[in-house]
Amino acid sequence: MAVLNSLGSPASRRVYEYAINQFIAWYCSEPRLALNRIVVVRYRMHLESRGLAANTINQQLDAVRRLAHEAADSGLLSPELTAGISRVKGVKQLGFRSGNWLSTDQSSEVLQHAWGDSMRAKRDYPMLAMLFGCGFRRSELVGLELDEVQMRQGHWAVVDLIGKGGHIRTVPIPGWVKAALDEWTVAAGVREGRIFRAVARAGKVWGKGISQNVVWYVVKSCCERAGLEHIAPHDLRRTCSKLCHSSGGELEQIQFLLGHASVQTTERYLGCKQNLGHPVNDLFDLRTHRQPPENDDEPTTAKASDPIEKASRQGVKCRHGGSDHDQPARSELVEVRKGHRWQSLRRCSGAAIHGVTQEAKRRAIPIKQSLDLWNLEYYLTERRKQINCKYEHRSSQLTLVLGRLLYEGRVIRNSCAACGKTN
Repeated sequence: MAVLNSLGSPASRRVYEYAINQFIAWYCSEPRLALNRIVVVRYRMHLESRGLAANTINQQLDAVRRLAHEAADSGLLSPELTAGISRVKGVKQLGFRSGNWLSTDQSSEVLQHAWGDSMRAKRDYPMLAMLFGCGFRRSELVGLELDEVQMRQGHWAVVDLIGKGGHIRTVPIPGWVKAALDEWTVAAGVREGRIFRAVARAGKVWGKGISQNVVWYVVKSCCERAGLEHIAPHDLRRTCSKLCHSSGGELEQIQFLLGHASVQTTERYLGCKQNLGHPVNDLFDLRTHRQPPENDDEPTTAKASDPIEKASRQGVKCRHGGSDHDQPARSELVEVRKGHRWQSLRRCSGAAIHGVTQEAKRRAIPIKQSLDLWNLEYYLTERRKQINCKYEHRSSQLTLVLGRLLYEGRVIRNSCAACGKTN
């Protein structure tokens, strides 16, 4: 009780109470030993053998450490034993687990299965709408009261909502969510107190609120009817942040909406650490049967003894000699590769760049939603990677380039009359 009274959050008290009870049950089943560092290490090994996650194990160990500190403050445990228990390290966590996100179509389908004319359907639909549209937690949803919904700056919002850790935030309510809330409150006759109430099988509204288990049941049943399994209410909160970000929402505004103290937490909700929709290893393709792009010039095979591959007469434009066609100097990039592979000298023509530009414009015309910009970005990224890998213009290769220009007669040798040196 001393440990629980030292915690301010009800959620933390519930979690620590469960962790302490689990430790006491394990400690009583073991041979009677004094509470010390060895006992806590054995308990950590017991938790690891159960296959629990790193966060769960560390949370259980933190409850045991706090229990030892409270016992030491009460004179029931020596400071030496308490210091030894504090030195028990937790399980190292490498990376973060990936959460579940629902797409726009999946979210709409879940809401569609919650829609109906019964009193439970009229209650379940606005509950899911608040989870999808406002990113509420379960505790925030069941504790929402009618007087917290107010008009601010011409928009409906939940004002001064106290969330996890005592953080206060204001959550805007979309119009379609507010319409669902009004339909439920009118049908249920809710005029004050908590918005969501229990509904009997006969359709009678009773009680002064609902528990968090009701939210679990509503989310699970509606998602299963939509063909989605293992979806938790917190996954709908992640979905809200993901849909806001994909629709062009700013990261800072999403952080305010969800009530996160750190922007890194918001990035984990969005999956910004690893973009599985457009992974980086899709930017290249090593299949040997792949055909080269239509706008690229076909490479010609060269012998291993040849220093540089022969180029076409539409050569590189330089100061002392020009090509047959008047091409801008910036579009004339060359490639020189060293090593055991074939070496080539290519030219990036203005027509190739023009083709990429025209194709990008053609793909950009039918775009109507910001989500469709990913396809255009993927195309431009692939083309940029191909150009960067194909054309070489490093200063270390200028000697070979100059040799090719001398061989083709594009650079003229001039002899100085004064000193006799060749320029």
